[in-house]
Formats: sequence, structure tokens, C-alpha cells
Amino acid sequence: MENDKNTYVISLGGSIIVPDMIDVAFLKQFKEFILKHVKLGQRFVLITGGGKTCRRYQAALCEVNSSASSDALDWVGIWTTQVNAQLVRHMFGDDADLISGFDPHDPIKSEKNIIVGAGYEPGCSSDYDTVAIAENIGAKYIINLSNIDYVYDKDPRKYSDAVKIEEISWEDFIALLPDKWDPGLNSPFDPIAARKAKELGISVAMINGRKLDQLEKCLLHEKFDGTLIK
Repeated sequence: MENDKNTYVISLGGSIIVPDMIDVAFLKQFKEFILKHVKLGQRFVLITGGGKTCRRYQAALCEVNSSASSDALDWVGIWTTQVNAQLVRHMFGDDADLISGFDPHDPIKSEKNIIVGAGYEPGCSSDYDTVAIAENIGAKYIINLSNIDYVYDKDPRKYSDAVKIEEISWEDFIALLPDKWDPGLNSPFDPIAARKAKELGISVAMINGRKLDQLEKCLLHEKFDGTLIK
């Protein structure tokens, strides 16, 4: 697969696949949306996150083995993202394929219009794998779908004066993130992935994934409700 203006790389956050239980109603809407745009000639690479399933498994591991390594916690998380990828791939039936071995660095040989991937190796999140697949196919634009409307200058759940950000540079965005990756980190974007995207000159649109009207605006290169990091 080579990138063109009709190929979109989307990070499908686990927070909208599995906010608590699997959100079947959202997945039905998302499937219909993507298939509609495939009929319009667009192609998609979808990288799935782990969501609540990931955090539950990691929390359980910590309870039964308090000395579990960071790599062990990462592997538990990675496999939950891959379970979600299997769900998303198969919900599209014959219209979709999986990235071989989930390795975002391997050439994508499938001619399907929907390609699904997930986490691949410890030390980063599925956000990093989204950046890696964008580098692989030469894409300079990623759409990140999560459960937030905007990135804020500080946590709006803790600070009533938090200010939403509509556009921000990578330098300023990275300054808002933790320096290091930790398994289960709750951050708008993995700090490792953010630094890699900055290095590659990739822009990221952060959108509330349940607002498919805003995703549509993004696909049409119109102004959308969300945050653009570039």
C-alpha cells in the first residue's frame, strides 16, 4: 500500500471501542461510516487501542504480581489491542485485512481498502504504531479518535480553568506530556509517538471519535471540532 490523498491513517482509541464494555452501538455506526467512505474511493489504515480491557488486565497483573516488569505490563496491553484489532477487522468481513504480524514496519501487501493493526512491541502505545505505519506508507497526516473533544493545557477534570487548544505545535504539545512512557499511561498521545511524529513532520488531528460528523469534516479537509498538532 502506498499513500495517496485518499488513504487515511486512523488511531482508533480503545477508549471508544471499550469505554467500559464493548461499545457495539458505536462500532456499528463506525462500520457504516467507514464503508460509506470506501464506496467514495477512500482507503483506511485503522490502528486499535486497548481501552478499559487493557487497564483491567494490567491492574489484575499488578495485584497478583506486584513485581511485574514494565515489559510484562506492556505485553498484556499489546495483546488486548490485538484482540480489539481482530474484532474490528472481522466486523468488516471480507472488506478488511490485518497488518501481517501486526508489524507496522513491514510492507502492506493487501489490496483491501481497510487495513487493521494494533500494538506491536513494548515501550510505547498503539499511538506509536500509528505513527510507524504512517511513516511506512509515507502519510503525513494521522487522525486520532479518542473520548475527548480537545486537548487542554491541563487536565480539565482537575482544573476548572483548563483551556482547550484548537491548534498547537509539536514543541508546545510535547511540553504538556510526561517525559517517559509508562504502561497504562492516560495521555492524549503517547510521548514516544509524539516525538517520533515531530521528527517525521506528521500532523495529528485529535477528535472525539463518537462525533462522526467531525471525522467527516476532517476527511473532507474542512474545519473540525478538535485539536490539530503540527
